[in-house]
Amino acid sequence: MISLSVVIISFNEERNIARCLESVKGIADDIVVIDSFSTDRTEEICRTYGARFFQHSFKGHIEQKNLAITYALFPHILSLDADEALDDTLKKSIEAIKNDWTVTGYYMNRLTNYCGKWIYHCGWYPDRKLRLWDSRKGNWGGVNPHDKFELLQGEKTAWLKGNILHYSYYTIDDHYRQVHYFTDILAKSQFEIGKRTNMIVMYLSPAVKFMRDYFLKLGILDGKAGFTISRISAYATYLKYKKINKLQNSIKKKV
Repeated sequence: MISLSVVIISFNEERNIARCLESVKGIADDIVVIDSFSTDRTEEICRTYGARFFQHSFKGHIEQKNLAITYALFPHILSLDADEALDDTLKKSIEAIKNDWTVTGYYMNRLTNYCGKWIYHCGWYPDRKLRLWDSRKGNWGGVNPHDKFELLQGEKTAWLKGNILHYSYYTIDDHYRQVHYFTDILAKSQFEIGKRTNMIVMYLSPAVKFMRDYFLKLGILDGKAGFTISRISAYATYLKYKKINKLQNSIKKKV
């Protein structure tokens, strides 16, 4: 049987962290929490569950998650966000894999709870995530804030039954706050790697995004929540390009 380190990054997660930690009881041989100097009860709750708790300034989602791996006691790692938890089926799947580890990494679906409703459409489900892997054979990459674990070329993966339960937003205001926060990061990251935009893209892309999520990806079947998600996602697309455009203009003014 392999030993498993569960690795979590956090910041002011007293509302979620206990549920996350409770869900890994029985499968975690080590729990590491890398915290960005929370000011609430996050540390107290983590220590109650026996987690090893460390604090580091936040340099970015990718950077923080790669740092977290270095604190794990074991190379086989389950990575979760503080607002996530394992359902019973996924927990049993991971228990079985610990006794019969056959590939380098394991994908699992993520099911999101939006303001109290589970979302099965809008492009939000199944939201396949590679979250269980041998950390010696890959690292976190992607473009902040959209991180993803990238295995070395040629490494094999499999899929596990069950869901990561993602408790994303408790209110619509939470969603808007996150949109403003994430688009700040995403616009800067994409601008730095050469992404540019124009007025046509800025106004056409949100319309395309809404049509895709609400109609093509059947957000309409999620009722009012599906409409709200599709509308705010379209707004996020607009906001991202608007912020990229602002960065473009600031460079032009300096020239």
